[in-house]
Amino acid sequence: MKLQTVLPGALLVLLVLAGALLSYVWTPFEVTTLDIRNKLDTPGATHWLGTDHLGRDILSMLMVGARTSIAVALVAVGIGMGVGVPLGLLAAAQRQSWVDELIMRGNDLVFAFPALLIAIMITAVFGPGAVNAIIAIGIFNIPVFARLTRGATLSLWTREFVLAARVAGKGALRISVEHLLPNITNLLIVQGTIQFSLGILAEAGLSYVGLGAQPPIPSWGRMLADSQTLITLAPHLALFPGLAIVITVLGLNLLGDGLRDWLDPRLRRER
Repeated sequence: MKLQTVLPGALLVLLVLAGALLSYVWTPFEVTTLDIRNKLDTPGATHWLGTDHLGRDILSMLMVGARTSIAVALVAVGIGMGVGVPLGLLAAAQRQSWVDELIMRGNDLVFAFPALLIAIMITAVFGPGAVNAIIAIGIFNIPVFARLTRGATLSLWTREFVLAARVAGKGALRISVEHLLPNITNLLIVQGTIQFSLGILAEAGLSYVGLGAQPPIPSWGRMLADSQTLITLAPHLALFPGLAIVITVLGLNLLGDGLRDWLDPRLRRER
């Protein structure tokens, strides 16, 4: 494992997670408290990262916004894994059949619609909100994990241990769960880390256009949207939520890269 990659990534991710967890029990100020007299304050002793146009403490909003982004991305990745992995295993087990073709063409159909477009369609029916953002990002993650799982397991079906399991009388479902799934767990973990970082970006983008978490729930994306008209007057309004997104995504990507190096047996042999 490349410690110079894993350690910085893990530290950045732990920093964001610590802030999100701490916000459940403590924040410097209540995020719903308005202090118009101190609006647009620059960073100082009272408000460490300043205040926004309504006098709300930016540090407190970043801490609460972290748990919003993490929760949305985590559940969305869980949906993608929970649905996509079984579909990929089924497609590989039923390769070159109508089941495989149906699953793959369904994946192509979903890939044709980005998460933002899916969110727009969902919110047009049910309205904006964090739940709908989770559904949109989760739907987009399904074909990612389905394709990865199918591609990784197709080559395993010709391996000797699978042939031995078939000779022992095990069916395709049991072989997929007992023998194939454990052999691709490392790939799923790495891909899950990558999709988690992309989920953070997707949630911020959906919130930026007003389709994510709704007020009074803080969101990094909406903080950026609120700051765009005041960027010259109070640049810190955009600076700190932007840094929060960059730090989180960078930490997750570094962590995912390190995990890939550690879990890939070919790279372990090279070391």
